[in-house]
Amino acid sequence: MSRVHPFDDAATARAVIDDDGTLVEWNEGARRLLGHPPDEVVGRPAALLLADGGHLAVPLGARWDGTVGLRHRDGRTVSVWLLVHRRPPRDGRDGDWLVVTPLADRGPAAPDDPLDSAVLTQSPCAVAVYDERLRLRRMNDAMGEVIGLPEERVRGLTPAEIGGQPQSDDLERHMRQVLTTGRPLDVQTYARAGGETRAHAWLARLAPVTDALERVRGVCLAAHDFTDNYLARERLQLVNEASVRIGSTLDVTRTAQELADVCVPALADFVSIDLLDPQEHGAEPPARISAPVPLRRAAYQSILPGAPEVVTELGHIETYPVASPQADSLLAGRTIVASVPSGDLEQWLAWNPARGERVREYGIHSSMSVPIQARGLTLGVAVLTRHRRPDPFSADDVLLAEEITARAAVCIDNARRYCRERETALALQRSLLPRSLPHTAAVQAASRYLPAARAGVGGDWFDVIPLSGMRVAMVVGDVVGHGIQASATMGRLRTAVRTLADIDLAPDELLTHLDDLVVRLSEESGGDGGPGEVGATCLYAVYDPVSRCCTLARAGHPPPVLLRPGSTPRQLDLPAGPPLGLGGLPFESTEVELPEGTVLALYTDGLVKSRERDSDHGRELLCEALGAYADSLDETCDHVLRALLPSDGAADDVALLLARTQGLPASRVATWTIPADPSLVAPIRKQVVEQLDTWSLAQAAFTTELVVSELVTNAIRYGAHPIRLRLIHDVTTLICEVSDTSHTAPHLRRAKTWDEGGRGLLLVAQLTQRWGSRHTTEGKTIWAELALFEEDE
Repeated sequence: MSRVHPFDDAATARAVIDDDGTLVEWNEGARRLLGHPPDEVVGRPAALLLADGGHLAVPLGARWDGTVGLRHRDGRTVSVWLLVHRRPPRDGRDGDWLVVTPLADRGPAAPDDPLDSAVLTQSPCAVAVYDERLRLRRMNDAMGEVIGLPEERVRGLTPAEIGGQPQSDDLERHMRQVLTTGRPLDVQTYARAGGETRAHAWLARLAPVTDALERVRGVCLAAHDFTDNYLARERLQLVNEASVRIGSTLDVTRTAQELADVCVPALADFVSIDLLDPQEHGAEPPARISAPVPLRRAAYQSILPGAPEVVTELGHIETYPVASPQADSLLAGRTIVASVPSGDLEQWLAWNPARGERVREYGIHSSMSVPIQARGLTLGVAVLTRHRRPDPFSADDVLLAEEITARAAVCIDNARRYCRERETALALQRSLLPRSLPHTAAVQAASRYLPAARAGVGGDWFDVIPLSGMRVAMVVGDVVGHGIQASATMGRLRTAVRTLADIDLAPDELLTHLDDLVVRLSEESGGDGGPGEVGATCLYAVYDPVSRCCTLARAGHPPPVLLRPGSTPRQLDLPAGPPLGLGGLPFESTEVELPEGTVLALYTDGLVKSRERDSDHGRELLCEALGAYADSLDETCDHVLRALLPSDGAADDVALLLARTQGLPASRVATWTIPADPSLVAPIRKQVVEQLDTWSLAQAAFTTELVVSELVTNAIRYGAHPIRLRLIHDVTTLICEVSDTSHTAPHLRRAKTWDEGGRGLLLVAQLTQRWGSRHTTEGKTIWAELALFEEDE
């Protein structure tokens, strides 16, 4: 069954050849050309029609053309130009080759043939022909509609004279280039056609017009209006640009400003962004909005320098009533377009005279209010206005504004949630860190904590903990991770350190207990039960102002930096120890002697490590910064942070603790060795009273004598020799310590009515402000602190 071709009257010779070279179609035009009827050739190899046994190679592409010799039915050879198309499989049929050629030319057209004149005058494409002086020679009706003037009025004018716009000058320059080079050129421009108020996007195709000698005699201009495609491309480009530019940070105000910057001038001449004030609603946008609506101005942008259209400044809150574009859009939950000429804004402008004055002054004629909504919450409203662009907002503009605002809304909501979580974590962090460092006789201390600029708060912490015997513990730690979870873990570890420090554990023992705690926290975190879900590092140091010795141990933490008086800063070499949370690995303590006035710097790795440098280089910079040490530790902290951290903030949170050691003069410490005979305690008590007189503490003699008697008697009765008594005189405290070699710790007990003993420690507890015991390498020490006020001298 042959295929049906419309108007198939033998004006064209047509044949179809399948992939194996067999003729499957042969029309009447082919019979006229070669004389073969269809029944003689259909179903036979097409190669039989080639003259002289020729061979025609199968074309490789989708189209081929050329002249070949074909065999006529009467035996002669006919030279024929062929156009061959490769047709893909379709409608269930295999692919094939369509071969066509036109039959004899009909001859020249008649001078008055309407089809010939229609090539120019009636073509729907706007066409104009300019001579070699770029003067208009001819143009068709479509070009006349574009220009808005008839041909006879503008014939002889140049493109610049006809258009009168800067775009016309550019077009004429390109046409002159075509005249000079003889090469065609495509030019895109955006301009208003004659008599129109709205600009169109035009593609001007410029081609040289040549004579029989191939000399350029003019330029043919064909104009194509591709405004729809141009605007669609511009909208897509604007959306893509918004995706890149909006949300570059997690700052709400910055994100709102980026939204305003994207919309001007591409979509509006002035844009304002107003957000619901979170302080009015407990840091959360309200679930329902009612008028009047208080909004805080977050951003604005204008096509005019200085944004003179602004009425509400940044950060100010204004309440918008019903009939205002902002309130109407928020209450309706959709975009509202209003215009001044139509009277849509009359009530609003009458209520707000300042805005009415701005509208009249700058000729604002259109307004579009787009609610900023994300994840079911309304966050604010973007108001776009036009005064320089004459055209009002179209339906396409509304869709584009909604698309850009929706993308920005997600970024604003992300920034809002991040800021809320960051503020919560900061508040938690501040509540868990010491608000002020205690004043001790052992050290003067200053500290700083800075959250990460982008990652937020983390698990860095520091502490200064007074211990018995005027000693002091200093600790700096770092929990892995950021956010509320890291801060909460930090709080638990800090509490554990203070508890363990209160029982006077040695630094290596304290870190062992802390390691066990981190392992348990890892198991509770919901992981696979193995260690490593929670991780931390820690440095713990204990300084004794009497012996001027400092004992330190670290668990994977950066080593401290020492600045001894008259020396240069250097890193203290300590055994690194494993990070907390690995479990089962030992820690090692190191004891160093620190002269009075030594500065000890404890810090977290966020201070010395960054993307631009490694930790070693950072520690070198820390030593240099400490080398410029001033008398003020607070000033030194600030100088260190300025020297080591970038101006835009640290990549990780930073904790820094500086401590300057102080020594206790030997004249304020008295020591006695206690004999084993209880009867010899009385002379010791007498010597204690004499020492108190020397220190001008006679008023504390009675209480001190009782405490010394009880502690020494207990040590002789229940302890092991040798026994030592030590008094330490601080400015406001007198410390009494009794040490022996027994490891049995004393404890309070309730004595019965007729018991002769058992009330000694209870009496000590009542007479002193605090007391306790600590284990030492030799045994234990029982201590008690008495509050005192020195007598006037």
